[in-house]
Order: sequence, then C-alpha cells, then structure tokens
Amino acid sequence: QVQLVESGGGLVQAGGSLRLSCAASGRTFSTYAMGWFRQAPGKEREFVAVVTVNGDTGLADSVKGRFTVSRDNGKNTMYLQMNSLKPEDTAIYYCAATSPKRDYVRAVIYDYWGQGTQVTVSS
Repeated sequence: QVQLVESGGGLVQAGGSLRLSCAASGRTFSTYAMGWFRQAPGKEREFVAVVTVNGDTGLADSVKGRFTVSRDNGKNTMYLQMNSLKPEDTAIYYCAATSPKRDYVRAVIYDYWGQGTQVTVSS
C-alpha cells in the first residue's frame, strides 16, 4: 500500500513558477513509476509527466520545455517543476504510482492516487 500526498500548489501569475511535491509513504517508493496528471473543471483527467523506476522521464507535449519531473528516492518524493505557467495550466494536479507497466499516459494503469493540489494561473 502506498499513500501519496501532494503539496506546493497555489495561485500564480502567468509566466510564474511553482514546484509541486508528491510525498509517498512506505519503503517501496523506488519500485514504483510515478506520474503527474491534472484535471481542469469540465475536462477529463490528462497526463502531464512520468518518471520511471529507472529515472526515465516523459512529458505531455503541452508542457514540454516548461515543466520538469524528477524523483528523490532517498526522500520518497517526486517533484514537478513548472515554469512559464499559462492560464490553461490551471487544474487540480494529482500524483499517482504504479508498478512498472507500459502506457504511462493512461490514468487507468495507476494503482495509487493522491488527493490533488490546486494550481491556479491568473492572466
């Protein structure tokens, strides 16, 4: 069982930056691929980023060049550095964990989810 807690969300002006954190409980954090998803009002949850067990990363096209995902296994924590934020980045951001699989962009494959943290970008 893994429990995930997101933090770092807030209100920021367009062009600003935020760093989200996802803290995981348990001793097996390093064995999980970790993902970030987001959901805006009236929209489906969408993939944002993933960092695999091996440290490989993947980003949605909409955030490439602006967001960076990383993990610190010693701290059982994953991060999402968000720069050059846009109003369309406004959403609830969720972290998720899964045993190694394929198709990390699909939310359905993730076994554990956090409660989410709100990110609001004003224009």
